[in-house]
Amino acid sequence: MSELGPLGAAIPAFDTTDSAAAIAAAVRLEDLGYSTLWMPGGQGDNLALVPDLVRATRRITVANGILSVDQVPAAEVATVYRALAATHPGRWLPGLGGAHGPRPLATLTAYLDELDTAVPASGRVLSALGPRMLELARDRASAAYPFLVTPDYVASARELLGAGTRLAVLVTVVAEPDPARARDLVRGGSLRFLAGVPGYAANFRRMGFTPADVADLSDRLVDGVTVHGSFDTVIARLREYRAAGADQVVVSLDGLPESWHGDLVAALG
Repeated sequence: MSELGPLGAAIPAFDTTDSAAAIAAAVRLEDLGYSTLWMPGGQGDNLALVPDLVRATRRITVANGILSVDQVPAAEVATVYRALAATHPGRWLPGLGGAHGPRPLATLTAYLDELDTAVPASGRVLSALGPRMLELARDRASAAYPFLVTPDYVASARELLGAGTRLAVLVTVVAEPDPARARDLVRGGSLRFLAGVPGYAANFRRMGFTPADVADLSDRLVDGVTVHGSFDTVIARLREYRAAGADQVVVSLDGLPESWHGDLVAALG
């Protein structure tokens, strides 16, 4: 089983044709003391870079957040997993999700069925938001990996998952003490696009946000699902996620200043 540890770092998107930047980031984050390196996910395919990152580092867990099952064949994931399990056991945690179409849950279940002979449930993580996906993560993976959620959501997810399934929560962090400026930065990022994605929009509603909150990206929504402020404010908010039941808090490095890394690891790692 791959170890998650208490603090993960999600690195920004990079050019998948040039692994040098990704390798440099992985080595640096390992030296800083982060427990897990989360590669960027979405509809792209960076599976080929996984062995390079694992071999370039010594201990840090490399995870995908996430590989789209619509884009990356299960057979390719199985091939990479077998190779790394033989030489670097426990160092790669494939994160899976991104099933679309009329029956996404059935698509993902069939994908996991195909992986079972090569990648055990203890060696994979699922992107999960709604209750059915959390249940699938509980039953077919070692961890769930939600994004854009509140601490209250984490508490309810922890209850549904039980003690045996880990919970790694990706959190957008904006190091800006001015709340208005921070919210503008959040609204100018990926939140506007993701608020229009049905799965995220539905989860916002499940968490108690109104259609107007979602449509307008209200202050209440931004403050609820992202973290912004001074260093001390950010640490306090991230600790809320941990206290609610997150085994690992994953910070997005897009909005994190260089000067924060050491203190962040010291406070949360």
